[in-house]
Amino acid sequence: MNYVMRLLTMFLSLSMVVLILQIKQVECSRARIIKPYYNNSTKNGDDGEDLVTNLPGQPEVKFRHYAGFVTVNEEKGRALFYWFYEASTLPQDKPLVLWLNGGPGCSSVGYGATQEIGPFLVNTGGSGLKFNPFSWNKEANILFLESPVGVGFSYTNTSTDFDNLGDDFTANDAYEFFQKWFLKFPTYRKRPFYIAGESYAGKYVPELAELIHDKNKDTSSSNINLKGILMGNPETSDAEDWRGLVDYAWSHAIISDETHRIIKESCDFNSDKTWSIPECKNGVDEVLRQYKEIDIYSLYTSVCIANSSTNSESSMEVMFKSTTQMMPRIMGGYDPCLDDYARAYYNRPDVQKALHVSDGLQLKNWSICNLTLFSNWADTKPSVLPIYKKLIAAGLRIWVYSGDTDGRVPVLSTRYSLNALGLPITKQWTPWYHEQQVSGWYQEYKGITFATFRGAGHAVPIFKPSSSLALFTYFLQSESLPSAR
Repeated sequence: MNYVMRLLTMFLSLSMVVLILQIKQVECSRARIIKPYYNNSTKNGDDGEDLVTNLPGQPEVKFRHYAGFVTVNEEKGRALFYWFYEASTLPQDKPLVLWLNGGPGCSSVGYGATQEIGPFLVNTGGSGLKFNPFSWNKEANILFLESPVGVGFSYTNTSTDFDNLGDDFTANDAYEFFQKWFLKFPTYRKRPFYIAGESYAGKYVPELAELIHDKNKDTSSSNINLKGILMGNPETSDAEDWRGLVDYAWSHAIISDETHRIIKESCDFNSDKTWSIPECKNGVDEVLRQYKEIDIYSLYTSVCIANSSTNSESSMEVMFKSTTQMMPRIMGGYDPCLDDYARAYYNRPDVQKALHVSDGLQLKNWSICNLTLFSNWADTKPSVLPIYKKLIAAGLRIWVYSGDTDGRVPVLSTRYSLNALGLPITKQWTPWYHEQQVSGWYQEYKGITFATFRGAGHAVPIFKPSSSLALFTYFLQSESLPSAR
């Protein structure tokens, strides 16, 4: 009897072991069914820590997006904030595109991601988000970077860093950012890579491209697969940019014939001493005074009239405080109060927590543009045209586009800059079409494609979302714009 009981006990014990193993096997199987999303995140998203999952007001989408900080200098405590959107379909087959806004001192999250080319656009009043059917992540994996430190959520723990901010500082930190970012997202390291941006990013973009090109000469594994650059209404060459700004203001009836004549006679924008000539300074001041009455970034749309200190007259006075060689990029669009909506949204505790910026209690003060940073900018290249020549010789794809109702970096400035390169024309000036309508005109040079957008202001995708997505697609495919209906 004892023998039988022992056998029965052993049988039950073995049965329990088998049952436990089966349960474990089922649990493992379930894990394999459920986990791939997060297993992929471990390879591509810092163990999933940067994955954004509870963004307030976000429309439901099938693609993933990530946000967080990348430390670019451990010793000084410098960290840049990024927001990365996977392509809406087949992200594994599509290139990686970095988008930069300029200023200097303005946020790529606040402008590019929130108002222009990102999948989520901010609602009126900053109450939430709406889906952008013309988001550029239809065609690529899009990365927005708040750069340099002091812009948006990006920060430094070393105050003296702000004394050194400039073009080279920005490019070097952005390059270091990518070396660290690719550790979080290693499958993107060899992906075709493009840099895009607008306004003062017309300097950031080629400067970063040049740095990547030079670093790639070191045949180490840290190479970045840079294929090309795309720039909208870009600051390019100070002399040509200012000459174009003045001529455009005159040709669009912003200033008088007399003011235009005085500037033409007294201003040599190629000279470092031009701003010390009273007649020149007074003439350019008059241009800026007239532009203060309207939106310089969009001549034919309304300005924001709101009960907000951010849109007060004193704010505009700061923007045009003197005739300097730069002006910050602050603009409106069809809704000229978009900047206010973005500011309201990104200072919400639940938004900052969802984007891994703060714990939702100790908030960071987010602003769309840092005018202090702009005022103290220590280093700017007077022209990036020599970099254009270098990148053309390296075989990189370079496209430039221009909204033709922008007074800040008008189409004339860009045409003057490109003409200064003296490149052979390979395709003559011709209309390009989108949805059977003339979207603008374009011309192909040996090494550069230049296109205009008819009726678009400084931030082209705000005004022409569908046709700007079309141009982006042709750029990635290295195809000419359609010249027939």
